[in-house]
Amino acid sequence: MVTPYEFAKIALVHGTVATVSDPHEIANVCGIEGVQYMIDNAKDARLKFHFGAPSCVPATAFETAGAIINADDIDRLMQSDDIWYLSEMMNYPGVLNNDSEILKKLDSARKYNKPIDGHAPGLRGDQARAYIEHGITTDHECFTLDEAMDKLHFGMKIIIREGSAAKNYDALHTIIGSHPDMVMFCSDDKHPDDLLEGHINLLVKRSLRLGYDLFEVLRIACINPVNHYNLPVGILRQGDPADFIVVNNLKDFDILSTYINGHKVASGGKSILEDKKHGLINQFFAHKVTPSAFNLPARKTEFPIINAIDGSLITEKSFAKIPVKDGLSVADPDQDILKITVVNRYQTAFPALGFIKNFGLKNCAIASTVAHDSHNIVAVGDDESLIASAVNLLMDSEGGLSAVTKTDQRHIPLPIAGLMSDRPVAEIGIAYKEISDFAKKHGSKLKAPYMTLSFMALLVIPKIKISDQGMFDAEQFVFY
Repeated sequence: MVTPYEFAKIALVHGTVATVSDPHEIANVCGIEGVQYMIDNAKDARLKFHFGAPSCVPATAFETAGAIINADDIDRLMQSDDIWYLSEMMNYPGVLNNDSEILKKLDSARKYNKPIDGHAPGLRGDQARAYIEHGITTDHECFTLDEAMDKLHFGMKIIIREGSAAKNYDALHTIIGSHPDMVMFCSDDKHPDDLLEGHINLLVKRSLRLGYDLFEVLRIACINPVNHYNLPVGILRQGDPADFIVVNNLKDFDILSTYINGHKVASGGKSILEDKKHGLINQFFAHKVTPSAFNLPARKTEFPIINAIDGSLITEKSFAKIPVKDGLSVADPDQDILKITVVNRYQTAFPALGFIKNFGLKNCAIASTVAHDSHNIVAVGDDESLIASAVNLLMDSEGGLSAVTKTDQRHIPLPIAGLMSDRPVAEIGIAYKEISDFAKKHGSKLKAPYMTLSFMALLVIPKIKISDQGMFDAEQFVFY
């Protein structure tokens, strides 16, 4: 939700000197132009960003995105010194079925000797082996220890993810002790309020508290990524750039200052980066909607229900009969069954409609254009009028987050691709906490309601999701 430059302001304070960053979110909205935007924005940030070529734009053929990046585009990107790897290969069915376009993208990465990141939630056994044999070297989508061990057995490196919505550290941390040379850390998706609290440094502190060896933990946090991605980042070898941090002690590991290329870039909780004006880039062509757009005709059969899980990108599925009012299927907030919709932002189209549990909202609707991976508008609520109001706030700002009740509303515009703010990170961190608290005040028990909402349209994570084309079985890759 913030630009690379604004991210760096806070990450430097937390001791991050470099990142491996996948720009596929903005690429799904703005294509290669979006990738270049990220590269250009990062150039003054002091922090060493290393961007990948987005391998799956769009992520699937079952949703509408704003751009397509094909194999020829990938080959051109791979020739750039600004591109360090092929970012997460989400289309694992395409890999396993030897899809020709996918294989060309993998071939390009190998041709230019650049690593290939994976994305294979739940893939086990022969399927995992086949996926890895295509030269895919990492996975950050392991939710269980058994799955991680299976992939480690086949030679894949595991990136332990601890973000705002997906939290896998507790399930996976024992591989820190058993396979320290095959493990890295990542946040994947971390919203601004959480970033203000900490970054990878929090995983280092957490690991030390659990008793893991200091140097093994530092290998995972600092050395393994540099070696795996061949990054020009110093790791205190002779002749390296002087990239390092100063901490209070080796037990508490509180960051006192951060140095990059020998220059102090952060100390005392502040970075040296000044506020700057950010250019805008976007694609948004949808128009305002009326409440009737979210009417769903009644039916005698049960509806599939998305069961959101707090702290996880995976959902469960169930089926239920939905209450009927005036011939229409309506939300049942007493049973915590709310209406969910995805509205195409790239053209005028009928909204996709369905039902979802565990958001807990009452007399409230929330909406977001941060909606992985195509970033259409996703909204949840218990009333069609409120859903329309929440969606229309985002139509007005051409992207953002919103929350609406009958008497109040909150709104964070995200004018950069509907994904990022042009405001300072501290300001957005405060605004994001306020809008999250607003959703919680009106019934949501989720720790990060907007982060969870953003993944309800992510079709490449099981078990049931929704795109602008309808409710989707993310295990069988078919619509309901």
